[in-house]
Amino acid sequence: MTYKRIKWMILFIPTLTVGIWEYVRHQFLLSYISMDLGNWLTPLLVYLVSVTLLAQLFSVLEKIQSELQAERAQKVALEEREQLAKELHDGISQSLFLLSVKADRLEYTEDRAKFEQELYKIRKTVHEVNRYVRQAIANLKYVPTSEADSAPFATLQEQVKQVAGEVLIPVDIRWEIPEEAFSPKEKVELLACIREAVVNIQKHARAGKGWIEAQGTFGEWKVEIMDDGRGFRRNPFESQGSYGLSILKERAEAMGWRFRIRTEQERTTLELQKTGGGA
Repeated sequence: MTYKRIKWMILFIPTLTVGIWEYVRHQFLLSYISMDLGNWLTPLLVYLVSVTLLAQLFSVLEKIQSELQAERAQKVALEEREQLAKELHDGISQSLFLLSVKADRLEYTEDRAKFEQELYKIRKTVHEVNRYVRQAIANLKYVPTSEADSAPFATLQEQVKQVAGEVLIPVDIRWEIPEEAFSPKEKVELLACIREAVVNIQKHARAGKGWIEAQGTFGEWKVEIMDDGRGFRRNPFESQGSYGLSILKERAEAMGWRFRIRTEQERTTLELQKTGGGA
């Protein structure tokens, strides 16, 4: 029995029951059943039909609905696995192949300058592989929009707090952007940027404390990651060890966000900003 047929039966059975009963009562039973008694028997008859036949139909309907939800969940899981496989192929697999080629080339390099250059490229590729892995894992935490409303996933603010808790320095967080202001993709990208910035504070800034401040609303917001470390004495992107920041900048620009780093009043600030024309 199809889902549509069950719905029509639930709608029409009570109506047909009352119609048949009233016809039989008025045509054949008026001499046996009084009008008042017939009026009492009508709702009783509808109730008996509802708790017997309609209850079974509702049970079948609920079973069909649960099967549809199970199929939908399986479809979502398959789509996520396909997406993960695509990301593993496009990002990690290709990067590892490129890494092996660079490593083979490095083995036969005698020029010291060229050796340092190739070594830097290898380190950058390793960093990109690490980013791809984090991206793939983060993407699995978000289901398609049709399922997102009922999924009990942690909010972006909660995930930022988890990231801040992973480093050894204290990080104060002030988050004033509503969760609904971000699309699922923006949440993944912004969390990855914040994680990279916080890790850089611990690895390179020699800071004693960090801050994450976020404010804004739908369509426009700004996130600042700050520390009281040594800051930058020159352009941070000119250093060979800045591939983490370079990738972070590329990620932000790909999303259409404004990216800026500044050092002032003994505090270094990395700023990510979305304006009305951003992604």
